[in-house]
Amino acid sequence: MMSEGLRERSKARRREAILRSAYELFAAHGFEATTIADIAAAAEVSPRTVTLYFPSKLELATSQFDAFADRLGTALRERPDGQTTLDALEHWLRSEIVLRGDLDDLYDRMLDFNPQLRAVANARLTEVIQEGARLLAEERGDAPDGFVPRMVAAAAAAVVSEVCHRTQEADLDTAMTFLRAGVGSLDSA
Repeated sequence: MMSEGLRERSKARRREAILRSAYELFAAHGFEATTIADIAAAAEVSPRTVTLYFPSKLELATSQFDAFADRLGTALRERPDGQTTLDALEHWLRSEIVLRGDLDDLYDRMLDFNPQLRAVANARLTEVIQEGARLLAEERGDAPDGFVPRMVAAAAAAVVSEVCHRTQEADLDTAMTFLRAGVGSLDSA
């Protein structure tokens, strides 16, 4: 009988094989041209297995980013007492850079080949960044739809987008300096 830990590791390997196969096919042939059957064959599983892990092709294509966005939202909402929203963002970005692997690089290539999927990812990022803007507004005592939170949200979205795709730690330092200076300039305006 398979132990619970072994079963979970087996599921995780199967899930990653499905993701990897899908991202490779989406990057090579496009999202629209790739079928669930193509993905199943490449991952050496049945089409039913693919849909058990990912109910739709779009969910499969966006699952990596959804997990990324969920981690960001959690980091912003559940930051320790006394930690600012910008500090939580920086801490989260540093941890994401460390965790980045070849599946993330493959995901980026898939997005480069499929602009419609990049648009879906950008819309999801916008939702999370808007949540961060509301938290920042609350932290600063600003109106949630005020100018400063909206400007910071726009800049933070650009920082997250740039830093999380093919970046170095020095780039993050520069990006956070830029973001903090922008917030500072809005405070003095």
